[in-house]
Amino acid sequence: MSTSSKAWIKPALAAAVIAGAGFAAWMSLNSAPAAPQVTFTGIKGERITPTDLQGKVVIVNFWATSCATCVAEMPEMADTYNRFKGRGLELIAVAMKYDPPNYVVNFTETRQLPFKVALDITGEAAKAYGDVTMTPTTFVIDKNGKIVKRYVGKPEFAALHQLLEKALKG
Repeated sequence: MSTSSKAWIKPALAAAVIAGAGFAAWMSLNSAPAAPQVTFTGIKGERITPTDLQGKVVIVNFWATSCATCVAEMPEMADTYNRFKGRGLELIAVAMKYDPPNYVVNFTETRQLPFKVALDITGEAAKAYGDVTMTPTTFVIDKNGKIVKRYVGKPEFAALHQLLEKALKG
């Protein structure tokens, strides 16, 4: 091979390296983190496992009965759940470890919350989800088990509903 016939190799190799680096950068920006593989304990002692949630869009909402914003958003969480549950949405409201279990049970029953409510007695779930300390903190997880959105504070429910529409189609 002559030198002139090899002239294309360096530019082609450089282009391939640049394209690969660009793709890697795009993937790192566009790949959502996987949701922690946490087994939740419901208020009646039932276990809610990662296997139970496979293939569903899941909202995990960390809250407390002593959190005014959490209490205020619960009717909208219930409405959101009722609106999307028939299309594959699961919602788990996870009470923080400092929330007395009897308060959580009383709140759940008197408000007739339609979704699963779990107790995080050891704080393991909050720790697994990035050491959640602020309430409410809400995660939206897609059908592939990836966290697609994290809200700290009350979500903007119109935007949340748009996100759920998209996630439930995917």
